[in-house]
Amino acid sequence: MAAILIATVGSRGDVQPYIALALGLRKAGHDVTIAACARFASWITEHGLGFASLSDDILKLLDSDSGRAALEDSAGVLGTVKTSIRLARRAGPINEQLMNDVWDAARAAEPDLVIYHPKALAGPHVAEALGVPAILAVPVPMAVPTGEFPMIGMPRLPLGAWYNRLTYQTAKLGYRSYDKGVRAFRLAALGLDGPGHALTTTLPDGQPIEVLHAISAQVMPRPADWPGHAHLTGYWFLDAGGSFTPPAELVEFVGAGDPPVYVGFGSMAGRDPARMTRIVVEALRLAGVRAILATGWGGLETGPLPDTVLPITEAPHDWIFPRVAAVVHHGGAGTTAAGLRAGRPTVVCPFIVDQFFWGRRVEALGAGPSPIPQKKLSPDNLAAAITQATSDCGIAAAAAEIRSRLREDDGVANAVRVIAAVLKGGNRRPK
Repeated sequence: MAAILIATVGSRGDVQPYIALALGLRKAGHDVTIAACARFASWITEHGLGFASLSDDILKLLDSDSGRAALEDSAGVLGTVKTSIRLARRAGPINEQLMNDVWDAARAAEPDLVIYHPKALAGPHVAEALGVPAILAVPVPMAVPTGEFPMIGMPRLPLGAWYNRLTYQTAKLGYRSYDKGVRAFRLAALGLDGPGHALTTTLPDGQPIEVLHAISAQVMPRPADWPGHAHLTGYWFLDAGGSFTPPAELVEFVGAGDPPVYVGFGSMAGRDPARMTRIVVEALRLAGVRAILATGWGGLETGPLPDTVLPITEAPHDWIFPRVAAVVHHGGAGTTAAGLRAGRPTVVCPFIVDQFFWGRRVEALGAGPSPIPQKKLSPDNLAAAITQATSDCGIAAAAAEIRSRLREDDGVANAVRVIAAVLKGGNRRPK
């Protein structure tokens, strides 16, 4: 079979689905190495997968006060542009290191195929240097233009398909600040000339790069105008609940009354996690519900809490979500998918660009109330949303229907089939 390198850069949510994909590829007989930030080494290797270490500096930047402030200001088009400008100067050297790290990983793995996250800028260029195919794998619909909806982060305006398709140029504009670094990397490290772009959409022969969207058509129907190289595979779930041993305190709390509400924002809380925690706790009091508060990676804080609120660091979504009455979260692609898969009413409180998209999708599906942007979050509106999510029979029915439909998906198997076709065809697009 084939040796495959998966390169992904970012937080836990940028790694978890790629582990699931890697396990599917290994089951199909392939030898898989994941190149990811160093902090995820043990998580990847404990699944028996090969690991190549990438710099952690990008995560340190995003975890810093300036990084949190930039993310908090990134909602909307102008906010996204401002954030890119604020972070680009500091991210430049970091991306240079990351690109070289991916190249080191590729030389060690000697892959027959490179699969890459869009933040792993070196992915398609390393594949070109090695003379092997490349596949872009994304958890959000940002890489392939469509006339059906605008680019994530862009306003929804009643201007028709031409406007929606035009908005996808913003992705290229956002990546353009990294073009100079990519060209320097291509020349110095890979010995490649030519223009080279941070957001590359074509192979050296001009054919489009295959794009795997780890998204279910049950949640986001495939746009009718997408070309053949765009694949909507279904979600790539990494289940861990079967091997999870919950703390006795958690088991006791879940069984001590009505199902609690789950609240967790991952690492998303902007400049002031303590303030966000106060809003959440007061909203839970106003709604009169018990809750599990997942402090995650800095998104919420512990402290004095009422007996009706249990703090936890984390728990596998596939274990905890089926045991709660509703889920309240930031709207990350993976967390949204897990909540819908569990059939739970969902309250989305988006912080940054793609989270607004998923919040609108949840509302459109009827599986939750209107999303509440974190900048507008208050105890009163969050309490009202939680009350609606836990008492509206229509929302409960819609969430249960989505759960039934998602059971029909096998996103990893679908992705593995596309990957097999790419391997068989080399750089040619599969039929």
